[in-house]
Amino acid sequence: MSNPQNTSQFPTPVKTVRVDALSVRVYDSEATMAQDVAQLAQTYLQNLLTQQESAAVLLATGNSQIEFLDALIAIGGVDWSKITLFHLDEYLGIDGEHPASFRRYMRDRVENRVHPAVFHYIEGDTMQPLDECDRYSQLLRSQPIDLCCLGLGENGHLAFNEPSVASFKETRLIKLVKLDKKTRQQQVNEGHFPNLEAVPQYAFTLTIPTICTAKQIFCLAPEKRKASAVKNMLTGEISSAIPASALRQQTQATLFLDTDSASLL
Repeated sequence: MSNPQNTSQFPTPVKTVRVDALSVRVYDSEATMAQDVAQLAQTYLQNLLTQQESAAVLLATGNSQIEFLDALIAIGGVDWSKITLFHLDEYLGIDGEHPASFRRYMRDRVENRVHPAVFHYIEGDTMQPLDECDRYSQLLRSQPIDLCCLGLGENGHLAFNEPSVASFKETRLIKLVKLDKKTRQQQVNEGHFPNLEAVPQYAFTLTIPTICTAKQIFCLAPEKRKASAVKNMLTGEISSAIPASALRQQTQATLFLDTDSASLL
């Protein structure tokens, strides 16, 4: 499926390039980027629902998604009652009411505002993590992912596919991983936890191959603190040592940057 096209009434990128198979769009600000991605997502989902009865969307949490999700919801025009939602990851061992729980993020920022057909959550506080992986895998198999929206970690991870555990040939759809210290510190720096000790050491994550099955992939990576990861992702070797570099092999993927995150390119 071809990349969706922008419309004139919304902000446009100041630069567009292609790195291998990956389309890259750079904007003058995070706000401009978020607004344009929201319009692209809305147009894509609207068109999709004229061709099929339902759609499945995979969403991410994190600060990079907040403005985009707010803009997408504000634009309107998407029949969310026909959309099944999934999310990319969740900490092991915290319940769905924990302030840093990704389930809570999704309920507050998305589900309670748009009322989708269903939102399938990863139950992070399960007593049987491997059974939870099996359960969620079956849900993912039940409907192909039409759109995946995600961010980029400061160490180049996608979801919680850390450089130490990422695999481009992974056969599992979702797995349990130990989190890098840098990733855990990022959660503290973003204000989600009071200190490093409070951040869980393990988490569920959808795998790189699962992410790459999505028919359309929007990766949002604004802010100066992502500049090094963006540079490594786009100029380094395509390798699981830089998990996000996998997107350079995906013709259906687009990376959205602001001038801060693109500053080292």
